Amino acid sequence: MFKLIGVIAGYYFFGFFGALFGLFVGSFFDRMRAYGSGGMNPLQNALRQAVFLETVFISMGKLAKADGHVSQDEIAHVEQLMQKLNMTAGHRQQAIALFKQGAEPAFDIEQTYKRFMAICGHTKDLKQVLLVYLIVMALADGHFHPAEQALLADIAVRLGYNQAAFKQMLDMVLNQSHFASGQANAATALDDAYKALGVSKDSSDAEIKRAYRKLMSQYHPDKLIGQGVPEDMILMATEQAKEIQLAHDLIKKNRNI
Repeated sequence: MFKLIGVIAGYYFFGFFGALFGLFVGSFFDRMRAYGSGGMNPLQNALRQAVFLETVFISMGKLAKADGHVSQDEIAHVEQLMQKLNMTAGHRQQAIALFKQGAEPAFDIEQTYKRFMAICGHTKDLKQVLLVYLIVMALADGHFHPAEQALLADIAVRLGYNQAAFKQMLDMVLNQSHFASGQANAATALDDAYKALGVSKDSSDAEIKRAYRKLMSQYHPDKLIGQGVPEDMILMATEQAKEIQLAHDLIKKNRNI
């Protein structure tokens, strides 16, 4: 669409060379619309998907090993996660191999994160989505070992987050993790809802609305796929969005907005 508009407008105002310029500009905007903001092209997107998958499951293996022992429960959790995500057979085999690689005691994640930052680090929101996924996975077995938190803090630094930003994100995810499951404590649910959105009771209605819209935008499936999240891992984003929606609904009900 933009390509055609660019050619017509360019030719009308500047002739043949204007049409060429319009073709170039229109093609750029068509690619942006097709692949999402932060998206590039199918080949680059496929590379980012591969690197994202690699980083997620290597990190999961590292997290499982963080307390010194990979339990059968943790292995079962990874298998359940892959089934829940309806991962393709190829992705499932790759994920298992990557998990085992990350769980090796001598394995150093430094090169993994250097590669991630080189391929995906400039992509808007992708670093945050990765860190949120890893926090959710660390919480999934119901235990949040101090060694897991220390590793997540180290990963956050590698992704460019300072300690305060990581703590805020951790607090948000911790408080997003129980709304959809119905595990929210009635006495603290409203406080948790504010924390889930990264705001406070003192925040204005406009500030809360902006925070909510920003979070929902970050978890939009088309946007994430365009940025490099594999399609069979989008379910996790959908579930986080559901938690955020329920937290926002509770705040709106309490404020009558």
